[in-house]
Amino acid sequence: MIDVDGYLTVLGVARPAAPTVEALWALHRAQVERVAYENLDIHLGRPTGIGAAESVGRILRGRGGYCFHLNGAFGALLTALGYDVTLHKAGVQGTREDLAGATGDHLALTVRLDGERWLVDVGLGDALHEPLPLREGSYVQGPFTYAMAPSTAEPGGWRFHHDPRGSFTGMDFAPGPVELSSFAAEHARLSTSPESGFVRVLTAQRRDAKGVDVLRGCVLRRLDTGGVDERTIGSADDWYDVLADVFHLDLTDVAAPARAQLWHRVHTAHQEWEAARQGATTR
Repeated sequence: MIDVDGYLTVLGVARPAAPTVEALWALHRAQVERVAYENLDIHLGRPTGIGAAESVGRILRGRGGYCFHLNGAFGALLTALGYDVTLHKAGVQGTREDLAGATGDHLALTVRLDGERWLVDVGLGDALHEPLPLREGSYVQGPFTYAMAPSTAEPGGWRFHHDPRGSFTGMDFAPGPVELSSFAAEHARLSTSPESGFVRVLTAQRRDAKGVDVLRGCVLRRLDTGGVDERTIGSADDWYDVLADVFHLDLTDVAAPARAQLWHRVHTAHQEWEAARQGATTR
């Protein structure tokens, strides 16, 4: 069981009288606007599980997570509200489409409603603001143009193509249902392996109707209909203010020494990245 009313309070959405399309849209928009895609606990050295109740508890405390947490929690909320939800094994590709397929590094959700199936994915970071129909075509949301097509890598599955300005190329998901627990091993790998992007770079991302805010290390980037604005955050106070004000993250449970250590780690990594970039340009 999850705290449905508490979850809806965080989202600022009244409990729907029935599982309608309009309510699904309102819930999806509120989730991606108010609950950040983030991996701070990995960098704080605080391992997390991916059980739906635990992930909902994180959201109630003012935190977010990545796909296993966010889609796991949101799927549980939708199910409790009467929606017909299916969890799918999926895979996200960075820039290499030859790695397409449902590799298991992503959890995708679909909802069947009024004779239509929808991709409902609040765990793609800088991608969806609203659900997409499982129908081949192009779809515009804010500054981004997406596409849906049958997957060539997963027979019977679907492929989401991100906008070229997005942080990844696309996502394939397999047609069959899976259990949330089947992602436990991949979650452990993504949150502990030195090869994992989540381990290498701290990130927070938040979508809204006009665009997306993305923090990677010390670099804050806003992409919207007006273009791109980017700045480097140079102090711990400013960095924690951004996490609170832009990404709505509550870090009051992180003691001062841990906050200082986290900033030192992120800032040091940024300086090393800058030095490597400078070296590359002078060679």
